[in-house]
Amino acid sequence: MNSIVKTLARSIREYKKTSILTPLLVTVEVVMECAIPFVIANLVNQMQAGCSMDVIVRYGTALLVMAVISLIFGGAAGATCANASAGFARNLRKDMFYKIQDYSFENIDKFSVSSLVTRLTTDISNVQMAYMMIIRVAVRCPLMLVFSFAMGFIMGGRLAMIFLFTIPLLLIGLLLVIRAATPLFRRVFRKYDALNDSVQENVQAMRVVKSYVREDYEKKKFAAAAENVQRDFTKAERIMALNGPMMQFCVYAGMVFVMSYGSYTVITSMGLDLNVGQMSSMLTYSFQILMSLMMLSMVFTMITMSQESAERIVEVLSEESTLTSPANALTEVKDGSVDFDHVSFKYSKKAERNALSDIDLHIKSGEVIGILGGTGSSKSSLIQLIPRLYDVTEGSVKVGGVDVRKYDLETLRNQVAVVLQKNVLFSGTIKDNLRWGNPNATDAEMEEACRLAQADEFIQQFPQKYDTWIEQGGSNVSGGQKQRLCIARALLKKPKILILDDSTSAVDTRTDALIRQGFREFIPETTKIIIAQRVASVQDADRIIMMEGGRIAAIGTHEELMQSNDVYRELYNTQNRKSNNPQAGGDKDAE
Repeated sequence: MNSIVKTLARSIREYKKTSILTPLLVTVEVVMECAIPFVIANLVNQMQAGCSMDVIVRYGTALLVMAVISLIFGGAAGATCANASAGFARNLRKDMFYKIQDYSFENIDKFSVSSLVTRLTTDISNVQMAYMMIIRVAVRCPLMLVFSFAMGFIMGGRLAMIFLFTIPLLLIGLLLVIRAATPLFRRVFRKYDALNDSVQENVQAMRVVKSYVREDYEKKKFAAAAENVQRDFTKAERIMALNGPMMQFCVYAGMVFVMSYGSYTVITSMGLDLNVGQMSSMLTYSFQILMSLMMLSMVFTMITMSQESAERIVEVLSEESTLTSPANALTEVKDGSVDFDHVSFKYSKKAERNALSDIDLHIKSGEVIGILGGTGSSKSSLIQLIPRLYDVTEGSVKVGGVDVRKYDLETLRNQVAVVLQKNVLFSGTIKDNLRWGNPNATDAEMEEACRLAQADEFIQQFPQKYDTWIEQGGSNVSGGQKQRLCIARALLKKPKILILDDSTSAVDTRTDALIRQGFREFIPETTKIIIAQRVASVQDADRIIMMEGGRIAAIGTHEELMQSNDVYRELYNTQNRKSNNPQAGGDKDAE
């Protein structure tokens, strides 16, 4: 728990002053509230003794001033508390988001996306509420408890002894309730992750859901996840709800005791042991004490709920990236040469088999390399090692003749542009998306990159051209247009290595050929690695790599592989027959 508090406390930062000021303001508020019943008791005794109007006015003025001071300090405490808790939550979200940005793919694989979203939203909101209560209510209640008990003992003597019995009883009951509810809250938040996962999966795959008419199935799956959350949360809330009746019983039992025993003492002692003023103040103090206990139970309830949230947040903040830049890291990449020296790789230390095994491959700067292979042949795994999205398990990967682990990560990744098959565009204009490749790119540079990627033609057809708004995820452009925009974005980085991971699959073969021709003419010194399913996409490459089962099965030019590799020859012939067969939907002119 100490480590959790220390980790979370680092996010308070500029809100330390308001966090400290809030308890100080609350202290003044509590002192005033506890002093008011004492003054009222004296006023009642003065009135009972037949005081003049001047005395009543003097006491009334004092009470008004004390009430105003209490109100001002209470309001100020509320404002500083809100500022501190909201600021703390903002910093916490910022710190978590920045931490996630530094994660390697291996770290991301450890947390699901839905879990990270839950931690950034629901969990932080719970911690924010708990922090707000800690710096205000959790300070106010103990102070009110102590001051009210002290004043009650001064005013009521033995009558205040009732609180010595009720307070321990309430604390024991509260601890038992928290002990029973904590495991349930821990389970609830894990099920929140599953619920969000269901929503995310459904929204992302909405087209698939509708095309297969599976809405009812998805509704039932979501309802089951929601019911699981409801069931555990209901159990936890039922247990926590026991606080209310328990506190109410003690409040009213205490009030009944004070009123009955106090009235009996006032009457039998003729006001000598306990007078009317003391009796009235005792009622007020007993109410303050017991209400403070009720508020404390709310604080403990909120802390209990937020404890699991705090642990989940700290888990994200404490996670260290498995990939970091070394000390004295290199900040310059000499050229685009790539060397795989007997590389083996697995995604997890617990994995039973390697994704890649004994890869020995040497690519010259400026070379065009094509990579073919069936699903699961680890084509994408191979290229992810070049920008060091993962680290090799055995061997080494060199870029520009230097092991990638010796480079500054930002420097290396700025020189290795990767265009994935599942391309992502962000909400904003086309220019905004293109400038992800180069924030300082001029309009002329963007247009040139789009011409190379065969994107300029369709952009010019939009009414707003390069200022056309792209919806989130690029939902208002076609798959082929999205791929070409992503290629243009990568070209703006002016990388030494350009990797296309099946990123022309949604464009026709003619456009694909024009894109590759543009690469050869305008970026001849850039190393180009093209992963494809179509032989036509890599046919004119300097070398073509055939992968199978995480190994290099064959390597050579198109002509060499046609002669020496049966799989390549069969793939080429199959695709060539399809492209020349009008009935199969092929297009003779597409090539």
